[in-house]
Amino acid sequence: MIHNLSDHNSLLNNILAEIRDVKTQSDPLRFRRNLERCGEIFAYEISKTLSYENKDVITPLGTAGVSVFANKIVLATILRAGLPIHHGFLNYFDRAENAFISAYRVYDKGGSFTIKFEHISSPGIKGKTVILSDPMMATGASAVMAYKALREKGTPKHTHIVSVIASKEGIEYVRQNLPMQKTSIWVGAIDDELTSKAYIVPGLGDAGDLAFGSKTVD
Repeated sequence: MIHNLSDHNSLLNNILAEIRDVKTQSDPLRFRRNLERCGEIFAYEISKTLSYENKDVITPLGTAGVSVFANKIVLATILRAGLPIHHGFLNYFDRAENAFISAYRVYDKGGSFTIKFEHISSPGIKGKTVILSDPMMATGASAVMAYKALREKGTPKHTHIVSVIASKEGIEYVRQNLPMQKTSIWVGAIDDELTSKAYIVPGLGDAGDLAFGSKTVD
């Protein structure tokens, strides 16, 4: 259940090229908009996997039968880097419920880190379809932590984990720690390496900083 959209050529390749490009990254507005467009593309692709039901729609001249998705959607994201891609999903799943998870890396003197979870704001997710998005899947620890935090709100019908760029190590960690029979992983590209500080190579850098400005690190 791993969907790598780079396996097939599409418009997403052009967007990924801009997102990775160090020159284009100097424009935060363009960077945020590109992440948002990725969210819109992922939303369209995920919509193909949903359950649908027939609905009669009254038009000015008659009645049209339309097939509409029947899933109850919850869009979840990890603050702060996930906000632009979350907005892209919300552009398409405009009636979805929303969940936000506050988490960040805490580094020790040796350079290793742990993921610190602070807060979750979420509706109940029992029996619903959850789309959990974060631009980067490096070690995969953030995605697993966020999923476990969401599970406190119920058991979802299915969970879609979405990242613009993922590492092979991150995908494997998610596969080993989430119930894959009810989980799908969607990525725009898969990179081979992680640095000693767990940044994806070649990756794109720090998505949160590029979108919203640098932060103070304790």
